[in-house]
Amino acid sequence: MISSQEQLADFVSRLAPHPVIGLDTEADSLHCYREKICLVQISSPEGGWLIDPLAGLDLSALYASLSRHRIIIHGADYDLRLLARHGSFHAADIFDTSIAARFLGLEQIGYGALVQQFFGVTLNKSSQRANWGRRPLPPVMEDYALNDVRYLLPLGEILESRLRELGRWDWYLQSRDLMVRNAREPRERDVENAWRISGSSKLHPREAAVLRALWHWREAEAEAWNRPTFHVMSNDRLLDAARDAVVGKPVQVHRMPPPRHARMKETLRTALELPEAEWPVFVRERKPRPSGSACRLFEQLRQKRDRIAGELKIDPSLIASRSTLMCVAQHDGVVLLPWQNELLEIGNDA
Repeated sequence: MISSQEQLADFVSRLAPHPVIGLDTEADSLHCYREKICLVQISSPEGGWLIDPLAGLDLSALYASLSRHRIIIHGADYDLRLLARHGSFHAADIFDTSIAARFLGLEQIGYGALVQQFFGVTLNKSSQRANWGRRPLPPVMEDYALNDVRYLLPLGEILESRLRELGRWDWYLQSRDLMVRNAREPRERDVENAWRISGSSKLHPREAAVLRALWHWREAEAEAWNRPTFHVMSNDRLLDAARDAVVGKPVQVHRMPPPRHARMKETLRTALELPEAEWPVFVRERKPRPSGSACRLFEQLRQKRDRIAGELKIDPSLIASRSTLMCVAQHDGVVLLPWQNELLEIGNDA
């Protein structure tokens, strides 16, 4: 465990000679309102290390050093977004074992499944949903964290070798590069419409007004409590509360502290008094039905995709999803990767 600036400086120097390293992160999104990095795990041929960002470390030197290595990560999208949000991290060379496993047509592509398949080791996943913000970390959580990088280097070698043998290395690189580009794009939260949770479009406008008010109440309570919003009230219960309040039924609450309950009741009272002019409006855009020629082209592309996927023994959606194929058939400007265009012969007689 690296928890001092001196240890980190020594570690960065020790890591320098190794061109390839493994990396993983642990965050606390299941336990806090605002997600933060709680642990960075790194492996090299010398072993594995745990770096503790919660110890007040300046990680800028580490981030700078990582750009000089090839980094093997499983499911890199999440880790890249997390690291970029909390520091100046720009990886130059990423090997994503999850993407690689998909191009090999493996049925199970989770990290634990790959470790079991290639090394015969069953990983203990008991700490998967643990609170990584706690200190000190119990030994079982340290072991879990180290296991998440322990097999990355040999796993990366195996998967890369097989991709090259099958002639799919360039396909992998194109898809990997797209993932990295997308991961660098910041995801801006639509504050005005974030309350429109799944199921909200089925509500009456007055019910929607109550839901909107309850959603903002829940956000404020979660932030003040420093807990995820679902610890305050689940989405399903928010929807039920909005419906019940409008028809005058008591809103069901379970083990809610009296002050929070009082604030919720005040929120409901205010929302129910809103005039109709202030109720939210749902604008339902109806997409035009695809033309007959687009439907025929879609079916040709789907059949070709499925046949090719069967021959390659890969998931058809890796070549193109059904929605992507329909976009191609409707000529709406969707851009496929070169390897996908080549397989589907887009631009030729599909």
